[in-house]
Amino acid sequence: MNRANAITEKKSKWPAHGTVGIILIAVFWYLNWGLQGLRTDWGFFPLWLGYCLTIDALTFRRKGDSLLKRNGLNYFFLFLFSIPVWWFFELYNMRMQNWIYDGRQYFTDLQFFILASISFAVVIPAVFGTAEFVRTFYKKEKQEPKQKIRNSTVKVVFVSGLVFLSAVLIFPKYFYYLIWISLFFIFDPINYWLGNKNLLTFFSNKNYVLIKALSIGSLICGFFWEMWNYFSYPKWIYHLPFVNFLHVFEMPLLGYIGYIPFSFELFAIYQMMAGIFKKRFDGYLQID
Repeated sequence: MNRANAITEKKSKWPAHGTVGIILIAVFWYLNWGLQGLRTDWGFFPLWLGYCLTIDALTFRRKGDSLLKRNGLNYFFLFLFSIPVWWFFELYNMRMQNWIYDGRQYFTDLQFFILASISFAVVIPAVFGTAEFVRTFYKKEKQEPKQKIRNSTVKVVFVSGLVFLSAVLIFPKYFYYLIWISLFFIFDPINYWLGNKNLLTFFSNKNYVLIKALSIGSLICGFFWEMWNYFSYPKWIYHLPFVNFLHVFEMPLLGYIGYIPFSFELFAIYQMMAGIFKKRFDGYLQID
């Protein structure tokens, strides 16, 4: 068997963890929706673990490589890292009050913290895994000559992020939506200054593959998050001033836009942490 045939065979093989993922989705989707009126908080994580494993398997099927297959330890790290990242947004929501959890009253504070943390663990693996799957549908873009970003431009982006975040905290009713872009504006310039991978460089070099993959991947995840939430219990409910109309499941249609910059924030925060720990986690998402 020559090398080309070996690669083709590798790409056509369906990995075992993909089958596990499909089973988890089938079982816990049914339980989350079928046991209406009963608490199914225990079903959120296995349902989304099934999603993560399935999307990883689909990526592997398409290109013979995937997040989990490349580095299982790094893949596990994504789940752990995801927990404090989403709690960060929960803390800001205490000020914004954009979403509440219907059913929260049935849990003690400790129970809620533990169960919520387990659920929050799937956010980054789901978004990054879906982004890599989306990436398999794009051909490699022609590389433009690298353009150096003006440091003054980077400073403007950084200061804008601080202003946006301040506006969210001071006037949450009018500027709550800026939470989904402000952190990107803060962390991405810092990544640029520290020499970490950053989206500003991709934008400047007109290399949009990563931006497209993150954007579409986050929207796909957003759709499934909102759909699976709709008939589950407990569930989250939104209160979004000025855009609380044309709902698709619980989320107002315009609210889905926030998923796009949110994926940029996840990317920037993750790169920051990777830089702090002096470790390259490039295995999480292949874009070249």
